[in-house]
Formats: sequence, C-alpha cells, structure tokens
Amino acid sequence: MKTKAALLIQTGQPLEVHEIETPELNPGQVLVEVAFSGACGTQLMEVAGDKGEDKWVPHCLGHEGTGTVLETGSAVTKVKVGDQVVMSWIKGEGQEAGGAKYDWDGKTVNSGGVTTFQKHAVVSENRLTLLPEGMAMDVAVLLGCAAPTGMGAVFNVLDVSAGDSVAVFGTGGIGLNAIMAAAMAGATPVIGVDLRESRRELALAFGATHTVNPEDCDVAEQIKAISTGGVDLAVEATGVPGVMVDAVQITKQQGGRAVVIGNAKHDAEVKFSPSIFNSGRSLMGTWGGDSKPDRDYAKYAKLIAASPYPVRDLLSKPYSLDQINEALDDLRTGKIGRPLIDMSL
Repeated sequence: MKTKAALLIQTGQPLEVHEIETPELNPGQVLVEVAFSGACGTQLMEVAGDKGEDKWVPHCLGHEGTGTVLETGSAVTKVKVGDQVVMSWIKGEGQEAGGAKYDWDGKTVNSGGVTTFQKHAVVSENRLTLLPEGMAMDVAVLLGCAAPTGMGAVFNVLDVSAGDSVAVFGTGGIGLNAIMAAAMAGATPVIGVDLRESRRELALAFGATHTVNPEDCDVAEQIKAISTGGVDLAVEATGVPGVMVDAVQITKQQGGRAVVIGNAKHDAEVKFSPSIFNSGRSLMGTWGGDSKPDRDYAKYAKLIAASPYPVRDLLSKPYSLDQINEALDDLRTGKIGRPLIDMSL
C-alpha cells in the first residue's frame, strides 16, 4: 500500500513529503496507522546534520507517536490488529525486527525500528506499547519520548525524594516533564532555567517554584541563593556542553547529583575540573530516563492523568503532515513546547 511520509533527502534541507510504498512485513514487524506524532530536538539535529554524517538518506523520521495496529508480521504476540498503541524509540518487550525499507519511485527509503512522520509506519514490535486505558491518543504522544525521558530521569536516575531541591536546565518538552515529576514527588524548591520567557512561564505552570533567566544573572549564584548553597539534584536538558558542566557544579557538595539528557552536536566536547568529583558530586547519563516502556508507561500515564498541571498545554496546536517543516521551525525557535502532528488533517 502507498502512504504519505515526510522524508529527509539531504541534511540541511527541509523535509519533503512524498508518497512511498510500504513493504511486506518481516517477522516481528507491525503495520501501524499513525494518528499523531510528536517531535523533539533529536529530529532537529538529524535534519540539520548535527549528528554527523548521515549514511541513511533518504530516510523517514520521527520517533514518538500513537496509532492503531493494522497488520502484524509473524512472531508478533505483544499487539494485535485493532490495538491502539504508543510508538516510542525506547525499546520495550517484544521482537527487535530492525528497520523497514520503503520504495519511493524506485528508490529505497530507509527507516529505523520506529518512525512516525508518516500516515502509516512499519514498526518493530518492541517499539510499541498498548495505549494506557483512558488516555487520549494526542496526549499519549508524550509517552513516546518526553514523559519517559524527563520523568524517568527524575524518578529512575536521580531517585528524587520529597524535600529535595531540584534545578532543571532547559524547559522544553523533556525539561517540563522533569519539572512536573519533581513537583509531584514533593521536591522543593524546583527551579527552571531557560533563555526563553515563554518556556519559563510554562515551567511555573508545570510546578516550578522559581525560574532563572541566564541572560539576567549569574545562574550559579542565583540557584545557590534560592537553594541555600546548591541543589540536591539537577537535570540538564539543553544539549549545550557548558550547561552540562553548570548542572553538576550547582549541586551540593557531598551528595549532589546531576543527570545529562540533552544531545550535543556530534563533535562537541565537555570540559570540567576533576574537583567536581573530589567534592562528592556525581554526574550521570541516561538512555530515555532509564525507562522501561512495559513497566513505566502506564505509571506515567496515571501521573499525567492525576497531574494538577496543564499537560495538554505542553503540546502545540495540531499541524498537518504537510506542515511538518513549520512544526519543526516552531520547535527550533521555541515558539512551542512540543509539536503535535495530526495525521487526519
């Protein structure tokens, strides 16, 4: 069958929307009719070429979405035809079937184990999780990346406790989920750091007790003043190497912990003094907030449902697939927190 997809033909150039032919399913693959897709900074980096040489162009993009199962390949047991599912780059249980190869007028279009900037997608079984009961398919897009990465960093990696002081650098989609998780866990103060006023306002709406504009002050001094000498926990969600250093330096001596979520450009380097470690601070990394989809996604859905914060406001107005470049531009400039691409438009 033919479907419509946004393709990366050349890095540094806008995506192009074309009709492509879906392949026959291999064992462990699932054909999904995509309902909604999100997008994050990873796609911006891929399009710009910031992840280094792209040997797979032309290829499909997008790694977070929701949809309905239309067909299953052999050996698939996790989902069945008609199931509504969350599509995520984070691997869960089930078959690892690899990527699919689509046909575009005689040319091969590559894809990974999950792609979502398209009307229909061939997805590896282990990138699918059943849609949590009662959760709307548009909001559930957050379960594909932003929620498990941001919430998971706070719950799974930093192991937040009530009363912990927390700073979050970068209050986009992932950072806002980290702020919300910290606030719901009873952390205080919760400090959101971002250059953009609109995102600092969102941080306050999502549970931050304070916000800091790096252009207006010395960030370290301001955070240490708010938290009485430094925070217990810090989340870095900008991908800027210097901010990664700042995140660990503003934690408390003898027990302060920071986690890096943000993706830096492929040739970036982080430089800091070893005295950070001699002072008893810890700097950690994470892969998707150390979340396990089949264990955690239902839990995150319940937290989102019970949240006193305006979770739906994190998502933009709906864009059509034909508006994909507009959606990515709005994400890049900080006009929106998380784009929502509605495949029915």
